[in-house]
Amino acid sequence: MISSVNVRIVFWLVFNISIGSYSTLNAAEWSGYSAGEYRYFQHKSSNSDADKQSFSAVLAPEFYHEWNDGQQSLLIAPFLRVDSDDAERTHADLREALWLMVADDWELRLGVSKVYWGVTESQHLVDVINQTDLVENSDTEDKLGQPMINLSFFQDWGTVDLFVLPYFRERTFTGKDGRLRSQLVVDTDKAHYESGAKRHHLDVAVRWSHTIGDWDIGLSHFYGTNREPVLQPNQAFSKLIPFYEIMHQTGIDIQQTTESWLWKLEVIRRETSSETFTALTGGFEYTFYGVFDSNIDVGMIAEYLFDDRDDELATPFEDDILIGTRLAWNDAQSTELLFGVIQDLDSSDRTWNIEASRRIGDRWKLSLEGRFFSVDTPTNALFQIRDDDYIQLELARYF
Repeated sequence: MISSVNVRIVFWLVFNISIGSYSTLNAAEWSGYSAGEYRYFQHKSSNSDADKQSFSAVLAPEFYHEWNDGQQSLLIAPFLRVDSDDAERTHADLREALWLMVADDWELRLGVSKVYWGVTESQHLVDVINQTDLVENSDTEDKLGQPMINLSFFQDWGTVDLFVLPYFRERTFTGKDGRLRSQLVVDTDKAHYESGAKRHHLDVAVRWSHTIGDWDIGLSHFYGTNREPVLQPNQAFSKLIPFYEIMHQTGIDIQQTTESWLWKLEVIRRETSSETFTALTGGFEYTFYGVFDSNIDVGMIAEYLFDDRDDELATPFEDDILIGTRLAWNDAQSTELLFGVIQDLDSSDRTWNIEASRRIGDRWKLSLEGRFFSVDTPTNALFQIRDDDYIQLELARYF
């Protein structure tokens, strides 16, 4: 969790940069959203005394300005959540505070930003720049802002992105009064590092990407602090301590688009001082457009998840398959539904996920999310949260 002092620093910086930019520049755009969230858990937690229901509120404004005919721009996006139960989930972050300069065949980004790599639905193996904000959601989709220098070159033979990452963001974890956590609480205050530079280890990355006909291809390499810590029990076996190793990771992501088909593949090779492994996720999505002469599109999703560590405590997806469907009503309210189940091929363990959303008027959006776990294998990494099935409703207002 970010301390109260750091929370004040974040918003002081946001306020002053925003006001300073607004006073020196003649135009600015404000946007973002605020939201209320309700979670209901079906079962009593086996790991904490948390209630079966929780409430939280989110404020996520964005300030944007561009000048010099669009060649330069500034984006500032703070984030704040206040949770009724979990002190660790009550947190603030500066998701983006980015200056962008654009030229004919290159771009330069300086500041705090978010970078997304990947094509598959079930997990994003190659997405390694930003740290996961795990208290936000167990699906690992939410990311913390990453300080960076990013220089991009655009050529006929592809785009090259160079990254220098001067400061490391530690992963967030659920607190003792929260849900979706292990039996032992993760003590983030005691985190330690393989590198003597700790958070100030200079991480670097490079990625080449290109579109060739129907194919979108990305090839990347990262050297720096592993975003996924090894969780080690302390001497009293009362808490888990994060240990951040140095790693090399090479990744490739490929997507082919042909008529109604999307073929997707992500593969990584990761090397640390303790292990070397290969993991992949690959599959397809096929879309039926305008089913039964309606406006509804129905997508069928299938993916295979593999990790050669053969260790379910390291990853729950070492030999699994995802089957899912995506429905888009293509109506004025942008109604969408995504449903999927991930089945372990070596056991009866499985998880279900559902996500749905619908706009209400011009500024409101109602979202539904559900996570359900059927895990009976004690060595499965998801066994610790087997009782944390929940339904979540969020009502957001955009401005």
